Amino acid sequence: MATRAGTIEGRPDTDDPVKVTCEVLARRREGAYWLLSLAAPAIADRARPGQFVNLAVAAPDTLLRRPFSIARVSKQGMAAGTVDVVFAAHGPGTSWLTGVDVHDVVDVVGPLGTPFPLPQRQVACLLIGGGYGVAPLFYLADELTRRGLRVDMIVGAATQDRILNAIEAKRLTASVTFTTEDGSYGEHGRVTDVFDEVVERCGSGVVYACGPNPMLRAVSERCRERRIPVQVAVEEHMACGIGVCFTCVLPIRRKDGQVQMKRACIDGPVFNGARIAWEDTRYEIGPPLVVEDEVDEQPEPSRPTDADVWGES
Repeated sequence: MATRAGTIEGRPDTDDPVKVTCEVLARRREGAYWLLSLAAPAIADRARPGQFVNLAVAAPDTLLRRPFSIARVSKQGMAAGTVDVVFAAHGPGTSWLTGVDVHDVVDVVGPLGTPFPLPQRQVACLLIGGGYGVAPLFYLADELTRRGLRVDMIVGAATQDRILNAIEAKRLTASVTFTTEDGSYGEHGRVTDVFDEVVERCGSGVVYACGPNPMLRAVSERCRERRIPVQVAVEEHMACGIGVCFTCVLPIRRKDGQVQMKRACIDGPVFNGARIAWEDTRYEIGPPLVVEDEVDEQPEPSRPTDADVWGES
């Protein structure tokens, strides 16, 4: 909740979000989605991968701001101070944003939420994105490669036109595997169908994921089975974005086993996927991910713990 003007509980003062009026620098289609590039140097300076911004919209009968993950920021060069967001138009607010013109202005608050924790050791990172949920993973991939870490990616979508920026995914990673549910691009199936093969081939020691919550549950379950640390950026309805309304709560399991409700807007949207009490949520993953046939017992490979990777207590 707000503790004073410009300060959000649980965030250090140096990361305080700001409210700014941003000029629209670009608006264009990205396959089935839209990209909006905003001149927002004050937000770009503060932003880190995994955080989001709240945009005010002026469509009829829209009161609340709309949250969008930060897809990319530019802090250097001629494009310094820009913030990009990607979205799908499926409501009056997002539909209104598809009609803004270059040089229009938009009221923006950000950066909000917690960022992805970065590894404290050398480890191969696997990034998994579903639909336009892959957008903030481009920003994360940039940061990880700057630190000299290997980055691989799995990008999934329902159809080919919902694969976001395949060229960018290839440019940023050591390898990328695409999946579509209708088989129109890449592998036929879902991200979890190729998960095991990619982990083995790439030697992945940590997973980051962003996309629909049922996908995040499935990825978290698969990581739990393989004892791989996982961080997920959840998609929740955020009415206020600053922890006041409690519309975006998720059940999080503490180390003592007790479940505590946490707000995705200020305690997240990034959470340790292994600590989300998925069984207490509405996000179903369908049939069991693993059919428990009789198999020969094999010793589990040594895996880094959360404390090894992120210094998490």
